Amino acid sequence: MPPREGPARFLGGDVQQKVHELSVATQGKGLFDITPAVTRWVSAQGLTTGLLTLFCRHTSASLLIQENADPDVRTDILAYFERLAPEDPRRYVHSIEGPDDMPAHLRVALTQVQLSIPLMGGRLALGTWQGIYLFEHRCHSQNRRIALHLLGD
Repeated sequence: MPPREGPARFLGGDVQQKVHELSVATQGKGLFDITPAVTRWVSAQGLTTGLLTLFCRHTSASLLIQENADPDVRTDILAYFERLAPEDPRRYVHSIEGPDDMPAHLRVALTQVQLSIPLMGGRLALGTWQGIYLFEHRCHSQNRRIALHLLGD
């Protein structure tokens, strides 16, 4: 039997793929809520079921799904990572990009650069108190790029 032409079948519908690059301007270290921008883009794609993959295209910033209700959570996360990977040039060999670069690489190694979130009923399946954050690990402002890939029907 010859291969079927046209879109592949996926959960009873035709598979569609959508891609986008989200640009996020940071103001130095912090957790930047990208949930509104991501959900706007996903909603505009018109899919109801699928999987969204987010990929941070950097080695000194990462992605987190974290509580979005109490800002003290973000404060505590930042303080914890400051203790875990401090900016102390005596601790690291790599220093060519400044004293905040090697700690940033360590923080990325302990977090993640990719997230996968199911799409159910046309909405991301985030919990009540969950938000999507770009976790900036460098001290100075950066322009970060997040690749979004949505697969579904």
